[in-house]
Amino acid sequence: MQRRLAIFIDGSNLYNGMRENLSNTRVNLGELISQLRHERYLVRCYYYNAPLTEDYDEDLRDGQSRFFESLRRIPYVTVRLGRLHRRHDGSLVEKGIDVSIAVEALSLAYADAYDEAVLVSGDGDYVELVEAIKRQGKQVEVAMFRNQSAGVLMEYADVFRPLDELGWDTILF
Repeated sequence: MQRRLAIFIDGSNLYNGMRENLSNTRVNLGELISQLRHERYLVRCYYYNAPLTEDYDEDLRDGQSRFFESLRRIPYVTVRLGRLHRRHDGSLVEKGIDVSIAVEALSLAYADAYDEAVLVSGDGDYVELVEAIKRQGKQVEVAMFRNQSAGVLMEYADVFRPLDELGWDTILF
């Protein structure tokens, strides 16, 4: 029987990892999903990010909007958007992304919507999420670049998939 798979992608974490490790952020998400999926049946891929604000160059904002629209045209991909919030020191921080990923991944686990989850992120804040999904009898794979975390998250996953080892020649534009 084919295992049902849900993929949860922390978009800014993926973007930063690609920028640092590949010096390229132009991703063919359909191909990335295909390589993460292997032979498993993809129930759905959820992509989370925050739209850029007026603080950013108009060309960057337009490019990001086009990217989000292109993702929405990929079968079985759902785009979830958070927001950027300005801190007192003037810096911008994403809001709503981590909670959205956790709520969606857990609620789908409780609904028995998937057998395995792939979490594309190196954010150690997801340790409790990984543990909670595993308590529901699901398997959790964490996919991230080797240098993205102190290793905390991958220690809790059932499987660690280093993004460094994917076939990036077919994933990047």
